[in-house]
Amino acid sequence: MSQIKKTQLTSEHERLGGKMVEFGGWWMPVRFRGIVEEHQAVRSGAGLFDVSHMGEILITGPDALRFTNTIVTNNVEKLEPDQALYTCMCYQSGGIVDDLLVYRLPEGYLLVVNAANTEKDYGWIVEHAEGDIQIANESDDYIQIALQGPRAAEILAPLTDENLDAIRFYHYAKGDVTGLPAIISRTGYTGEDGFEVYLKGGEAEAARVWRALLEQGKPFGLVPIGLGARDTLRLEMGYMLYGNDITQDTTPLEAGLGWVTKLKKGPFIGRDALLRQKEQGLRKSLIAFTVEGRSAPRHGYPLLLDGETHGEVTSGTFSPSLERGIGLGYLSTEAQAREGILAVNIRGKSVPASRVSLPFYKQGSHL
Repeated sequence: MSQIKKTQLTSEHERLGGKMVEFGGWWMPVRFRGIVEEHQAVRSGAGLFDVSHMGEILITGPDALRFTNTIVTNNVEKLEPDQALYTCMCYQSGGIVDDLLVYRLPEGYLLVVNAANTEKDYGWIVEHAEGDIQIANESDDYIQIALQGPRAAEILAPLTDENLDAIRFYHYAKGDVTGLPAIISRTGYTGEDGFEVYLKGGEAEAARVWRALLEQGKPFGLVPIGLGARDTLRLEMGYMLYGNDITQDTTPLEAGLGWVTKLKKGPFIGRDALLRQKEQGLRKSLIAFTVEGRSAPRHGYPLLLDGETHGEVTSGTFSPSLERGIGLGYLSTEAQAREGILAVNIRGKSVPASRVSLPFYKQGSHL
């Protein structure tokens, strides 16, 4: 078994009493004060996340734009110099390799990928490399800290010389944070306003920024956040989780990610399969639902239509914001065409469910 990896902030989490668990090969905090308390802190004030386990792959060279555009579904040519976009990478079959962010940097294109997929993604990109490009896995060099919540800008502003008001959603600026050079990106995984700060360095640099943010954020209710609240926050927004809601066996069209799948932009890996799927119709598609009472649907629970299993829950939880169970799952197209009674089998009991539109939580500060 390979050794569990640690981020540059592991010592900080342990110092703060974080409950540590193995996650995708990484030693990460699942909670500090409690999932519900941390979740509510982000919705009402601000929370601080260590996301240094995420992968960073840099593509440079004269053909970097052309190549990057052939391995992702979104249109990289549309990126402004200070902009990022959300996208997928697909296999030839149309199944999803990963979902990721692509940043247009002065030197090339930075791909920020899911932690558990970093080595797989890097190998897949190298395998398909063509043209005059250089591909570098810089994941070990990066510290990534996410500051999320409606008070995020007020907390970060005194620690940087950058004008945060000038950074639009899904854009970034290069500037200093606590005197260290960083990429300050107005992005996140919570539905709230906030920033993801990328910098290079080790434990000393990571602790410097982490501690400064926590100290600056005390008057605003800033607290450290673990993986538990990260999951409930992202699910309330309907954001995908690779390995649950999207996999190599699902396509972006089935997952409701047609908006990042630009079939008219020209060739990209998986395009032919996705065009065929669009012409022939989807076999299944992702739905969002709420359940009655205080029951919580969980990954793998059967989705029922008129008492018969027609799919399963891919992500589910009890929503702290809505105070009810919420979930995502796939139903066959045939089943969705029927006007049946939807339910979830929760520990052997059929619990009525209602389909809803995403996001579940509609009061996020960036909406």
